[in-house]
Formats: sequence, structure tokens, C-alpha cells
Amino acid sequence: MLTVEMIERAPTGHDEGYAGQEPLALTVGCEFGMDSVQPAEAIMQVAPLHEPGVSIFSERWDTRAQHHGYVDQYGNRCERFELVSGGSRVSYEAQVMLARPADVIEPGAREVPVAQLPDSVLNFIMPSRFCLPDELGHEAWQRFGTLAPGWTRVQTIVDFVHGALEFVPGASNPWTTAADAYRAGQGVCRDFAHLAITFCRALNIPARYVFGYIPAIDVPLPAEPMDFAAWFEAYLGGRWHTFDARNNRPRIGRVVVGRGRDAIDVALITSFGPLTMTGFEVRAEISGTLAA
Repeated sequence: MLTVEMIERAPTGHDEGYAGQEPLALTVGCEFGMDSVQPAEAIMQVAPLHEPGVSIFSERWDTRAQHHGYVDQYGNRCERFELVSGGSRVSYEAQVMLARPADVIEPGAREVPVAQLPDSVLNFIMPSRFCLPDELGHEAWQRFGTLAPGWTRVQTIVDFVHGALEFVPGASNPWTTAADAYRAGQGVCRDFAHLAITFCRALNIPARYVFGYIPAIDVPLPAEPMDFAAWFEAYLGGRWHTFDARNNRPRIGRVVVGRGRDAIDVALITSFGPLTMTGFEVRAEISGTLAA
């Protein structure tokens, strides 16, 4: 079995003309070229989640491969494919509307004591394959343990990770943990998310990995082709809040594809059989706006 969490490249494509928190219409999608020396099964996670504030007006798959969808234990939408030997092409596109497209900043959000955490979020303070609060716990308490609990402490963690890691495409591999990236001082966006999650969990702040599309709206133009992105959510004040250690700035138009303990739960492609990527494109751009 092979999992591909993300093919790490910085996003491109700059959309002008959006202002405020009015609803935002986006076109998101991707296209893969794949080659296999034998028939293979594959699971892809590229479709936006059905969740409050997100309307999916249309979506389509374009491929000759047999496929069907299902929902995993985290509520993520997965598509299961039967790929033939030789070359395969899979394309996905969706038209979505975001009711509140801008990141929400709530500096007053407080940490929830462990004794008061809902049972459903306890899993997100535990170690997972890539996030190791037990290994980096001493470091976390030394750096952040004396800070006032709450939003500001999580943002301080984000600031630290943003400065501690250098974004280097190809710097990590599918086996790189948060501790590996921390020691190396470099990584890709999944590593930024994993390290911030690790520090949060070490402080008993539930944190979960998020993967999806981010259009380039009101941000400088990167040089590389667009890709999927990774960020994380921390549980504060009784609900989940968005934080982004890679970009470390509020963004507009995040479209969530999946959430989980870490990248292993929301792999872009999981293949059962040898599979070689021969082409890859991602699209996320404004397709229109509606007045609030």
C-alpha cells in the first residue's frame, strides 16, 4: 500500500476583486495522470466536505476508471477507483459557495480543561503516526508552558513553527514525522501543520490536521504551480478554530477536503498496487460572488 499525502508545491494563481465576508463562489478541482504495471485499487480524497457554510452546486469526475464514493470514519468523502494496467487519467471539478470565506480570528477563545473536553475530541490530544507530543512534550512545555492559556498561546506556537521551519519543496517524504521536520529545520506545509499540532497536543490542546484547497486571493503570487494545502484546527472555547503555520496569515476561500489525526488520515491518494504519478494539476479560483 502506498499513500501520497500531498505533492508539495506552493500555490499560484492570483484572484482579484474579492472584498469583505460576503459569500464567495469558487471553482476547485484537480487532474491526475497515473501509470501502473498491473491493475490497482486506489482511494482518492479530493472532493470538498459537506459541512455548514459550504454549498456544492455541481461536481463531476472525468475518468474511464470504475469508481464509487464513500464516507470514512472522520466524515471525509473518499472515492474508490479500479485502475487498469497502463495509463489512467482522473479529473475532478466542483463549483462551491462559501458562506463565510475569510478566516475568523477570535483572540478571546479559551482553552478547555481536559476534564471538560467532549469524549469526541480526546483522540486529538493523543500521539498519532506523524504528531508526537510524547516525544516533543518537554520542548513544548519549556517554550510555551508558562504562556497564558488560550488563543494567544496557540498563535504563539504557530508563530514559532512558522519561523523554525523553512519551506523547502521535497524536503520531507511520506515517513517524515513532526520531530524529524523539527530536527531538520525544514519541511513542506504538512510538516508545519504536524509540528504545530504536536506542540498543541503536548499542552493538552486538541488539534487536528486539515487538508484542502486554498485559492490565491489577496496574497503575493508564488512562482510554483498550485497544489493542495495543509493547515490545522485547535479546539478552543468549545469549537474548532483554523490556524495555519505554513502561511501564518488569514486566508480567504479555504475549502476543506478532509480532517484527521494527521496526514495519514487524509491521504491524497492511497494505492493498493504499484502506481506512478505522471501528471498533476490543482485548480482553485474565484468563479463569481453573491451579495450578502
